[in-house]
Amino acid sequence: MRVAVVSDIHANRHAFEAVLADVGRARIQEIWCLGDLVGYGGDPDACVELARDRAAVCLAGNHDLAVTGALGIEEFSRGAAISARWTRKVIAEENLIFLKGLEPAGEDSGIGLYHASPRDPVWEYVLSIPLAERCLDAAPQQVALIGHSHIALAFGRAEPGEPTMAAPAGPGAYADLARGQWLINPGSVGQPRDGDPRAAWLLLDLDERRAEWRRTEYDISGAAAAIRSAGLPDSLADRLGYGQ
Repeated sequence: MRVAVVSDIHANRHAFEAVLADVGRARIQEIWCLGDLVGYGGDPDACVELARDRAAVCLAGNHDLAVTGALGIEEFSRGAAISARWTRKVIAEENLIFLKGLEPAGEDSGIGLYHASPRDPVWEYVLSIPLAERCLDAAPQQVALIGHSHIALAFGRAEPGEPTMAAPAGPGAYADLARGQWLINPGSVGQPRDGDPRAAWLLLDLDERRAEWRRTEYDISGAAAAIRSAGLPDSLADRLGYGQ
């Protein structure tokens, strides 16, 4: 089975729709979402509805939990807090109910699914080899998928106790998941932070045990206009063009 793994949509309808169009051309059987359907962007209802309709698996991210009230916004940045408060006011009731039913961790086909990390599914940013090693120690699965950092990454090791290494995760890079233990981040659909503004996602082939990172062009100006139209901070619109 071929799976498209997406994360950190952040109410960016233009990016999500472009990725879904790419997914439709890639002979994908299922879509797995690692959370943060809302936050930062100007189209929360559209993104939640797309996930409701298309995703076989969907996790809750910290921004989703903030909008439902399950998580406070005291630790959020100014822009994230403003966006969460605005989203609470405008989101449709049926979409809020959907978000309330999601959890930040799960498992499918033997693959661990975590919004942030196996150690802390809500908040931990896994951006270094030492942290990745601790997460691999904590993960009960051979392969764990994570999001939250908005950066496409891969960490792997031959077996527990062996050194953990970072692996390439740029567009077109792939990981052989048949051997060793892996921690894989697809990157962000709606707000990439690795200097590449294109929407990021992962093609996961469960039969061949292979992961491939993909990037998709989308209408950045349209997404930025939606943010400004919602009255959200200009900085949230401006950063889309820089991939930061």
